[in-house]
Amino acid sequence: MKSNCLHLAIPAGDLEKAKIFYCEVLGCKTGNSEEGRWVDIDFWGNELTLHQSEEQLPNVRHKVDMGEVAVPHFGIHLPDDEFQALKRRIEAAGLEYLDKPYRRFVGNEYEQETFFIEDPNGNILEMKSMVNPELMFR
Repeated sequence: MKSNCLHLAIPAGDLEKAKIFYCEVLGCKTGNSEEGRWVDIDFWGNELTLHQSEEQLPNVRHKVDMGEVAVPHFGIHLPDDEFQALKRRIEAAGLEYLDKPYRRFVGNEYEQETFFIEDPNGNILEMKSMVNPELMFR
């Protein structure tokens, strides 16, 4: 794991359902945990801590170029081959997209494909694949 990885803790609802989603569908791995209370997920090298909970995060929609996106949300930028494999796993699991795959900034140096999904507790994830990822923070 990188020493500068992001740590994010979220309410996960039922931990067992959440672990199935993050590990079997998204392809992540579990890490440290406290039985029945929380579990760390290796979210592409970042520490995502899922907490057993009754509550859900609120969300609203904000206007952007592709329409209105759910906020708050989090996600990951993936190389295109991993992104396409992830889409196949989501579709094979029979999950519905919150916002279907969409290409943004077509023909622009920032062109990317993105989609939004919900985890079992309603947390929103945005997954992306940029044509030129080296331009993200130039």
